[in-house]
Amino acid sequence: MSNDDQKVSVFAPASIGNVNVGFDVLGLAVKPIDGTLLGDVVSVEANNENYLDVRGEFAKKLPGDPTDNIVWHCLQLFNNALIDAGIVASPVKLTLEKKMPVGSGLGSSACSVVAALEALNCYYSKNNGFSFSKEKMLVMMGQMEAQISGSLHYDNVAPCYFGGMQLMVPNKDVIARTLPSFDDCYFVMAYPGIEVSTKAARDVLPDNYSRSQLITFGQNLATFVDACHRQDKQQAFSVMTDIVAQPYRKHLLPGFESACDYLSSQGCLAVGISGSGPTLFCVTDDKDKANNFAQWLAEHYLQTLNSGICEGFVHVCQADNQGACQLPQ
Repeated sequence: MSNDDQKVSVFAPASIGNVNVGFDVLGLAVKPIDGTLLGDVVSVEANNENYLDVRGEFAKKLPGDPTDNIVWHCLQLFNNALIDAGIVASPVKLTLEKKMPVGSGLGSSACSVVAALEALNCYYSKNNGFSFSKEKMLVMMGQMEAQISGSLHYDNVAPCYFGGMQLMVPNKDVIARTLPSFDDCYFVMAYPGIEVSTKAARDVLPDNYSRSQLITFGQNLATFVDACHRQDKQQAFSVMTDIVAQPYRKHLLPGFESACDYLSSQGCLAVGISGSGPTLFCVTDDKDKANNFAQWLAEHYLQTLNSGICEGFVHVCQADNQGACQLPQ
């Protein structure tokens, strides 16, 4: 069997963490409607020694030493899990195609983690007849994400892995439940081209919240979950307000407040910060409006760097209900 026959490639999609109402407990996988792969691809193939090749549009933003890359750490974690399962780990070449900007609020690290671990799992399933369960895989993905952000939260890795909208539950044997999503809605994603680290975005949050804030948070999240199950779009988006993070993070995002005001005035169902930012997302069930909002955001929300280059982008997306998937070779 040739290396090409053994090779496996996995794509892992972008995601919206928090989705305004569910700080650290709600996430949605998204995909551009034009077919663009908004996410990361990791390929695994047999090799004489373990090796990582990093390429792609955003590869330059990653550590220069491959052994400092999260994908390399995923390999180490996966191999240790193989040893614990009594399986002999074989040397492989990993190739990361970094299609996602770092610190974008689109689940960039989750994309790399999910693509790497799922590609390794698929590789061993294909060539050794062994694979870990989805439950075990999600736990490992959470471990790697916690290593990057400093805290354990699944609101990016779960939707990135399973697809759709995922609600995190306080059960270590389940972790995430799939919620019905609104598949006729468009999520316009605008990444301005600047970086905001997850840790920095967490540091600006208060240590304590008032009783009224906690009540409002719980009521909004419960109402949203109920509306998802009943497919009550109007009710779902009427409560999509972020009281936990957005008030404290919006000053980190140039132009966010004015964009929010404009999009809301134009009939958006909801506007918010994707994950920890700086990506803005807005929601509409009208495709023409989505395209108009995308054009406006491209002109008014993207930032030009000191170099005179804009590394930002805007995509009109819908829910990605597939999640991480193998790509044809």
